[in-house]
Amino acid sequence: MRIRIADLHYREVVNICTGLRLGYVSDIIMNCEEGRVLALVVPGPYRFFGLFGREDDYIIPWDCIKKIGDDIILVEISGQYKREKRYKRFW
Repeated sequence: MRIRIADLHYREVVNICTGLRLGYVSDIIMNCEEGRVLALVVPGPYRFFGLFGREDDYIIPWDCIKKIGDDIILVEISGQYKREKRYKRFW
């Protein structure tokens, strides 16, 4: 199956272990030398109705992806996910 990277932005990511909807893909982490996708980046949930920004991003390794469908990506992540720290703003 061939898929364009731009098409991943319109797909929702769901963890099949917990049934939790993580959100939509916002970015990818890629090895440009080999031309391989290493991980997907999904923005973290909003804090307090979106007034205080978002939590840290979810980094989902490519090995955890089980199925890519027409409108959804199923991932299998048990335990804690690795999260990327987001710049904190205090205004």
